[in-house]
Amino acid sequence: MRLVNVGYGNMVSIPRVVAIVSPDAAPIKRMIQDARDSGHVIDATCGHRTRAVLVTDSDHIILSPLLPETVTARIDERKETEAPEG
Repeated sequence: MRLVNVGYGNMVSIPRVVAIVSPDAAPIKRMIQDARDSGHVIDATCGHRTRAVLVTDSDHIILSPLLPETVTARIDERKETEAPEG
């Protein structure tokens, strides 16, 4: 299982992530609120400001204190280290 750190030691399975977006847009805020109402939000911010929203294939929403670019870079870095040499 490939995991990525989304802040403060919280890990997410890379293959389950469908999208990584900024929480600033109104449609994303509505999506977060709808997920909260249905119990599908995982808050990994540890009380800090949400800077990235990860959408999973199971319709869960994961809130991260890291910027979307940082999470993406960590995923890309993880993929490079796991790539077979040759």
